[in-house]
Amino acid sequence: MGDEQTDELTEQLFHTVQDVFMALPDDVIIYPCHGAGSACGPDIGDRMSSTIGYERRFNTYARITDLAEFRKAMQQDAPPVPAHYPRLKKVNAQGPEVLRNLPRIEPMTVERFASATADGAQVLDVRDMMDFGAGHVPGSLNIGAKPELSVWAGWLLAPEKPIHLVLHDDTELPDVLRLLWRTGFTEFGGYLVGGMAAWREAGRHFAQIPQISVHELKDAKDLTPLDVRKPDEWGGGHVPGATHAFLGEMRDKITDLDRSASYATYCTSGFRASIAASLLKKNGFEQVRNVPGSWKAWKAAGYEAEKPS
Repeated sequence: MGDEQTDELTEQLFHTVQDVFMALPDDVIIYPCHGAGSACGPDIGDRMSSTIGYERRFNTYARITDLAEFRKAMQQDAPPVPAHYPRLKKVNAQGPEVLRNLPRIEPMTVERFASATADGAQVLDVRDMMDFGAGHVPGSLNIGAKPELSVWAGWLLAPEKPIHLVLHDDTELPDVLRLLWRTGFTEFGGYLVGGMAAWREAGRHFAQIPQISVHELKDAKDLTPLDVRKPDEWGGGHVPGATHAFLGEMRDKITDLDRSASYATYCTSGFRASIAASLLKKNGFEQVRNVPGSWKAWKAAGYEAEKPS
């Protein structure tokens, strides 16, 4: 399916919504197949279940009964296509590699891991943003070990290059491998045994990314807030004076950003912001900070929001 089928598929979706779902009784329970943050549709909510009656009342797309208006809304609000979709489309068509188990990955001592990083290894640190910010292997990308790891690894990691892992705890390795396998990653260089504690105790250099609160961000005079959310999230309101750079496209458009600027990355909660901060740091941006809590914390603090003119 390609761009030439967009109108046809949009019309099919319209009739599915109006002729099938909206024809059901209000008390029918819905269990959505995609959650908040999914790139498979615009404005996907965070409710794990719903009802036809609730959607009929509150879902703006379900209330559009004109096909032309629905087509305009769908195509205008469609999220950016993730970088890994074209690749996985081919994998799904051909059939995935049969592994018969989780992908193989070997444990690595600090010395071997350091040697790999010196040779330009692709390093993925799956710890929490606060732990990552306090100290990480230089050149690491931080994507926390949550379900969203699958999506953002697909966006930002090179599938042809073996992944070297830094974990919070060695016991979480199987879960992390499953999350990466979901988006087609099967090549691994190894994982750092003992994690960052072993790295520090071996006297290795580590990099840091300062974590700042929304209160510090509001009062800062020398920081540029960098909003890395999707375009529709940015359009719904952002920190005054912020610059927008969607995380999914940042790897390819990083040269558009000012290397001399001091950036404070933020998203909805800080998860994507930490990914962005690590990506900037990895690419030589020295003045980078991350904002835990991000937009949720900004709103909770009652601070002013700005919208694109």
